[in-house]
Amino acid sequence: MFSQIDRLGRIWGMYTLAFGVFVVVLWLMESAGLIGSRAIGWTFMVLTIGIYATIGILSRTGNLDEYYVAGRTVPGIFNGMATASDWMSAASYISLAGTLYVLGQEGLSYTVGWTGGYVLLAMFLAPYIRKLGAYTIPDFVGVRYPGAFPRVVAVIAAIIVSGTYLIAQVSGVGIIMSRFLGIDFRVACFVGLLGILVCSMLGGMKAVTWTQVAQYIILIIAFIVPTVFVSQKITGIPFPQLMYGKALTDVAATEAALGIAKDYLTPFNDWTRAQFLALITCLMCGTAGLPHVIVRFYTTPNVRETRFSVGWALFFIGLMYITIPAYAAFARWEVLHNVVGQPIDALPGWVEAWTKTGLLTIDDANGNGLVEYAEFGLNSDLVVLAMPEIAGLPYVVAGLVAAGGLAAALSTADGLLMVVATAISHDIYFKLINRSASDRTRLTISRVMLVTVAAIAAYIASLRLSIISDIVAWAFSLAAASFFPILVLGIFWKRINTAGAITGMIAGLVTTLGYIIWSYNTGQSIGGILPNAAGIFGMPLNFLLTIAISLATAPPRQEIQALVDRLRFPKHLHDAAAPATGD
Repeated sequence: MFSQIDRLGRIWGMYTLAFGVFVVVLWLMESAGLIGSRAIGWTFMVLTIGIYATIGILSRTGNLDEYYVAGRTVPGIFNGMATASDWMSAASYISLAGTLYVLGQEGLSYTVGWTGGYVLLAMFLAPYIRKLGAYTIPDFVGVRYPGAFPRVVAVIAAIIVSGTYLIAQVSGVGIIMSRFLGIDFRVACFVGLLGILVCSMLGGMKAVTWTQVAQYIILIIAFIVPTVFVSQKITGIPFPQLMYGKALTDVAATEAALGIAKDYLTPFNDWTRAQFLALITCLMCGTAGLPHVIVRFYTTPNVRETRFSVGWALFFIGLMYITIPAYAAFARWEVLHNVVGQPIDALPGWVEAWTKTGLLTIDDANGNGLVEYAEFGLNSDLVVLAMPEIAGLPYVVAGLVAAGGLAAALSTADGLLMVVATAISHDIYFKLINRSASDRTRLTISRVMLVTVAAIAAYIASLRLSIISDIVAWAFSLAAASFFPILVLGIFWKRINTAGAITGMIAGLVTTLGYIIWSYNTGQSIGGILPNAAGIFGMPLNFLLTIAISLATAPPRQEIQALVDRLRFPKHLHDAAAPATGD
């Protein structure tokens, strides 16, 4: 294992160095006037997607274990890196800093909820589910709660959760490609679709794992580099995580001077406390119940490596999450100092370029020809991508940030597509319809489902339903309400049975989905709870009904109760889990 880690470490170290040299060369060419902004955008897009496509082709496989769970051979540190990339989607990279820019302290509910969710995942779920040796969450449900119906319900829930999340990722890809390639957003969603498919279609989870490692390296460089530049520019010190407090002090003073009534640093001037706490709860429990995150822990050799990979994932995620508040604060500073008060007809070219995407608006309501703060409409999905241009950094930095955003969206989209395709080809077709299906048939069905689901997601994304972080939060609420209760109870309480789990899953999913649709379409809410925290209604109902129905009906069979004991018992910690349910 250690020699494998050393060899992989050298390979990925050389890859990181080569990417850094490429960025520096591009910057030198831009400085010398040898390359323009459009060419820089295309160069980043072609190079990065070319890297992911090469990895996908080199990782092609006809082996089911490699296609579904990367052969269960991924070392913990690299699985942690792939998990971080899988988890830090377009919502974290593109939308989270923008959400903090818009909401201020209320936006911290996303960082607290998503990070706290990993603690729940590490403590309550990942090692135990890994121990079962399943391919998918419906696999776990099918074994813990015997019968075809629980598996079908779990598959439907997994498709709804992952499909919702996937739409957000395709939206992120569409935004990036429409701006940096100069094409229409609706067309860009389908162009991005090709980039997603090329990573996952041939090699399944094996290809997805190693492209996610490559994508993490690009996205973390792309996010931290511009923040360091801006920190140096504003504070004189290139440590954004330590210096953004100075920028916030200036933001507060500038907003007071401009007479901005809803100031940035005052909490709860956008949301109620109930909404803040409800969203944290849904994001925490949703993280621990998300199918595409949990399935990553099936790819390690044993339970010990699974625990290591959870720790590494937290470290890699933390590198970005301690930088996001700084990014938001510096963006706020840049807008107040470099945009507000400027003559509208003298604004730089990036304003016109971003206006074409529909994410930036300037409405000279008072007709004075100057940009007032209230007249400058900046969509939260735009803040990260536009900040390098607002700050006047070289365009190569803007291209680098776009490449990072593309990596974040593609990495998560690949993981989500694998969940949906595997749920249909493995859990429905193989497990319930045709147990004698050949490996070739199963892989063909999985690849057809990849294309079909990706095309549907691209179409829905092109309708632009909401901002990325909101769509992702819907997915987390649905995961919290459908999977989290029956996974936790299924591991820690032998008395929970099939009837209780089915009732709880259906009730939680339907309640949460119904609230999202009702509140989104009517604009109404119960207790100030927005659609992004709808799981706060469905999850307790799931817990209540699962427990009540289980106690009112017969206990599970003895072999199921013995299975629950084996899952929790730490014996054979270093043993590879038997593929009890994979085939």
